[in-house]
Amino acid sequence: MSHATRTTRGDRLRSAAAGLSAAVVAVGLAELVAAVVEPSASPFAVIGSGLIDLAPSWAKDAAIALFGTGDKVALITGIAIVLVGVAALAGILESRRAGVGSAILGALGVLALVAAMIRPGAGPFAWLPGLVAGVAAVVALRLLMRTVHPVPYLRAEHEERRRFLLWTVGVAATGLAALAIGNVARGATRSIEAVRTMLRLPAPITAAPAVPAAAELDIPGLASVVTPNTEFYRIDTALIVPRIDPADWSLRIHGMVEREVVITWDELLTLPMTETHVTLACVSNEVGGDLIGNARWLGHPIRELLARAGVDSDADMVLSRSSDGFTASTPIEALTDDRDALLAVGMNGDPLPIEHGFPVRMVVPGLYGYVSATKWVTELQVTRFDQASAYWTDRGWSERGPVKLQSRIDVPRPGQRIDAGDAVIAGMAWQQHVGVDGVEVRVDEGPWRRAELATAISADTWVQWRLPWTAESGAHTIECRAISADGETQTSDPADVVPDGAQGWHRIQVSVA
Repeated sequence: MSHATRTTRGDRLRSAAAGLSAAVVAVGLAELVAAVVEPSASPFAVIGSGLIDLAPSWAKDAAIALFGTGDKVALITGIAIVLVGVAALAGILESRRAGVGSAILGALGVLALVAAMIRPGAGPFAWLPGLVAGVAAVVALRLLMRTVHPVPYLRAEHEERRRFLLWTVGVAATGLAALAIGNVARGATRSIEAVRTMLRLPAPITAAPAVPAAAELDIPGLASVVTPNTEFYRIDTALIVPRIDPADWSLRIHGMVEREVVITWDELLTLPMTETHVTLACVSNEVGGDLIGNARWLGHPIRELLARAGVDSDADMVLSRSSDGFTASTPIEALTDDRDALLAVGMNGDPLPIEHGFPVRMVVPGLYGYVSATKWVTELQVTRFDQASAYWTDRGWSERGPVKLQSRIDVPRPGQRIDAGDAVIAGMAWQQHVGVDGVEVRVDEGPWRRAELATAISADTWVQWRLPWTAESGAHTIECRAISADGETQTSDPADVVPDGAQGWHRIQVSVA
């Protein structure tokens, strides 16, 4: 049976409010259930993760360019905005024809259920939050529609409105309360942070050399040569950060090996540890971008674990897998040569932050993170590039991802207005596992001038540079280019981040008073 069509503005607003209220209680109850039975099955998380997986490379790059490391918050906000619009529309449609809006909200619950079930590592109750969301939304919308369309002649108009307001606010408040309780419940499961804080990491057998005093030029506005953990960039596909108890963690090494190896957390900590500084960079880092950081990492050499397993001579790739299903394809030579490719447990003297891979992640010098820096790593499959592929290579990115020679200007800032007279131009340069031999700078397409290079920690880290400059009044263009330890000069040919990293000279505009 159809409801009589309501065309007044007030009726449409009440119907939209009913839809919103139904969506709020559905989300709140679903998030509460997810927090209790399986946090990774949160409807927001599974739908958001599905959107990340389905998004084309250009969309992912656009999100990072617009929002940087806040891309996940932007995605969740966007999902919430769309949900508000869909819920309001469902309420209006339900008021015109019973069952239409209910079907829309129920379908969203089914979408969340299916998205949770097909996620890698889905647990036995992954379907439950989506089911709760769908059922709660339909039931709530049907109940609220009775207050939007009351039985005629039984109540005065002001009584109808008061009854509608009480029911709508009550249902929404129930949803918000469930959401708050869910957050508390999820917070109660965050004892992993307490476990992490209490951990005492073993001392390295091979300690990292002290950072040379000449590595820091002490110029305001110039990036620190060692990036604090709280400032280190974070780019990954996890909307809900995996929280793994070290006691439950293990790493499986299998595939094209003589023997399968499984290593536990306790066993890992008994192995000889190496400490080293390595600069990591995201392949989505644009020319002049800040998706790069340098830290002191503690871990066990991956080559030792692969040697224990006995790698087949025909293997040319290791497919690493995260606990949340993310995969990366690393050239096997980068894990078996003399570089410090680590199964890392520590970062700048502390256990890994949870957002950066606790308890264990990979750190490989010289490669972009999408092919090497797997966080929350649980599996290494020795294989071949012609037999397996990884998350981002399936989406059009190159297979091997070596870091390109790059430099950037940190001081002055782009668009900054500075005073005429003595000034300084300063920045960073890098090509991990190769090293930087020099940086050149020019102003207004004049002659290239050699900058002063700070002392690099190693070839696996970035390095600071500076150039004195007598700034004259007017607008100026400043460019920089790096020279590698192999004698290569940074190319001026521009390239987008897809498929293997951005390139070109960093160029800024400044105004001198």
